[in-house]
This record gives sequence, C-alpha cells and structure tokens, in this order.
Amino acid sequence: MKSVVLIAVTLLGGSIAFAQEAPALDPTSLSAALNAKPDGAEAERLADRIRAYFGGREVLLRGAPARADELTVAFALEAPNLPATGPGPRAVADHGMFNLPLTKVGTSGLYAGVANLTHGSAFTWHYEAGGARLGGGQLEVYETHRDARERAGVPKGSVKQMPSWSSKIFAGTTRDWWVYVPAQYNASSPAAVMVFQDGAAARQYVVPVLDNLIAQGDIPVTVGLFIEPGGIKAPRDNRSFEYDTLSDQYALLEEILPEVEKTVRLRSDAAGRAIAGQSSGAIAAFTAAWERPNEFSKVLSGIGSFTNIQSGKTLREGGHNYAAMIRKAPKKPIRIFMQDGANDLDNQHGSWWLANQTLARSLAFAGYDYRFEQGQGFHSNGHIRAILPDALRWLWRN
Repeated sequence: MKSVVLIAVTLLGGSIAFAQEAPALDPTSLSAALNAKPDGAEAERLADRIRAYFGGREVLLRGAPARADELTVAFALEAPNLPATGPGPRAVADHGMFNLPLTKVGTSGLYAGVANLTHGSAFTWHYEAGGARLGGGQLEVYETHRDARERAGVPKGSVKQMPSWSSKIFAGTTRDWWVYVPAQYNASSPAAVMVFQDGAAARQYVVPVLDNLIAQGDIPVTVGLFIEPGGIKAPRDNRSFEYDTLSDQYALLEEILPEVEKTVRLRSDAAGRAIAGQSSGAIAAFTAAWERPNEFSKVLSGIGSFTNIQSGKTLREGGHNYAAMIRKAPKKPIRIFMQDGANDLDNQHGSWWLANQTLARSLAFAGYDYRFEQGQGFHSNGHIRAILPDALRWLWRN
C-alpha cells in the first residue's frame, strides 16, 4: 500500500492536480508525524501510511510487531471498537518494565506510538486494549557499532561464493560457503584466517567489521571463511549433528582450508587462526579449538549452545559436559570470547544462560584467557553484532 498526497499547481489561471508519493515511514519519522498532532484529512493520510508501514489493517487488528531502528521503536494497533471511556491502548512489557500509551490517529481506530529505549534493553511485551491482550513478542535493541558501518575511504575486501562443497568427512552432505579476502592481502605474506559458522547470515554483518578493523590495524590481515552447515535431504538439515556433537569430526582442516589455500596463502600456526559461531555454531567453534588447539587458538562464542542437545544414547552426551571437562583436562592454549543474555533459551536441552555462566566459571577456575559479556538479550544475534568489533579486537590483541 502506498500513500499518495494530491498537490494542486496553478498555471495561467487553471490548475493541474498530480499525485506525489509520501516518503516511507520509519520509527523516527513516525514519531515526528505523531508529535505534529495531525487532524482531519492529514491524520487520515498518516493513518494510511502507518498501515502500509506495519503491513496492513489485518496485521494491525492482531497487534502489529514492533518496528525498531536501533534504539527507536514504533508500535501500532487497530482497535476500532474500543469503548469511549476507559484507558486507551498501550504497548506494555510483560513484567512491568515498559508502558507506552498509544496515540489515536484519524477516526477509524488506529493507534500508534514510538519509544526511545536504552542500549541493550530486552523484554517481552504485548498490547493492551479494552481489557484484551494482543500481539507482542520479544524485543531487544542495540546501537550499531561505528566499526560495523561501511565507511568511505576504507578499502573493501572481496567476497566470493565458492562452488557448493560435497563433504567426505560428513558423507552425503553439501554446503554453501564464501571466502572474504581483504584488500590488503598480499600473496607474499600468508594471511590470518577466521572461520564463521552459519556463514550465509554471518557474512552480511561481519564483512564491514573486518574491512574497518583491518584498515585500522586493530586485527591482522585476515581471510574470512563463511561456511554453512551441511545438508543431506534439505539445506542445513545436518546442522545439529555437525555442530552440537562433541567429537573431532568437525575440524574443517582436511577439506575446506586446503581448498582455500589453492588460491590464498593462509597462516598455519594456531595464533593466526580463529573460529566463530552463534548458538550451535558457537559450540562447534569451541569444539574445533578444543580438539585441535594446535590449529585454532581463538574462539568467538555468541549465545553458545553448551547444553545437552546431542544427548546420544545415554541422554547425557551433549555440550553441557564441557563445563566439567575444562576443570579436569590439562589447560589448552585457547582464548575464548563469550556472549549471552539473561533471556536466552530454557528448554528440554537446558538453560543457555546458566550453561554459559557455568562454562565461564569453569574457564576462570582452569585459568583460561577468556571474557564473558553478559546482557539481557534473547536467543538472537543482536548483542554479539553490537559488540563484534570490540570482541574481535580482544581476541586478536597482541
């Protein structure tokens, strides 16, 4: 749905009317439009723009999902049959942390509001209207790190999608993967390498960070490998087996790294190699370094699934065992950056929040070089994306 404004132009005593499309809304422009307190035809036009922005009247009748632009968040609801008296509609947190009265727009029962939240805010919420509870969900917001934005004048590396990989280690699987080569790469000197699990999603936001940090000299010249989990009958359907199983099978060394080195020289020392992932991808990264610490010395773990997902025949063979193994096994030369949020998953496999805290305590007990960034977030990539530049600086320091 597009919003159209009619403008009349007078030429030589006559007038010509033509249509001009109104700009699309975002949370900031919606806030300004509501603060202008439109009425009459102007309010109805704004109501149509809000309906277009939030996905239409049917979505709004159910309580539209919030629309966020960093810390600015917009809410909207259609409630045409509210009683004339009583409290107006609100967007509220489930546990009392947030309460936003909504403003009526036009005459048809559309209500909207905009809130400015603090960095790292995370809560579940819903609409309240006429005694009913509508819509809602999880909400967490972060500012975009300055080093996560593309910047003029910064040399841009190249990203190439490679031919789909048929694995012998994971027989019967194929996977998509991409290689990032920084602009500063010189074949006369081997580059550091960092591997990212769930690569299709990760490359979308990691590449600008690598460009910026390499240009600033904050990390070495680093080739990025963005690798998807394998699929057998469908893309990625082997993900949990590959990522959550505690074994030395998922190491990538025998297959993909040699393939990359056909065209790009990579460092072979552990200090020049890092591996990263989120959720099950995070425990896969840790497992690769744990099993091959002479090949990978740095691990980036976001919302790590150090829980009992691949529980095996005994129902106790999953990743929750790392907390005990770290305390008992000889210390390995691994540096680990961890992130998790207090609202992460809690299900039959375990509590992600407690599992990450327990793992961090074990790392501290065993004297590992680790850092644990704790927030309030859910099982999402929002927090790790917000802190990624600083996490990489910490991992690659010295």
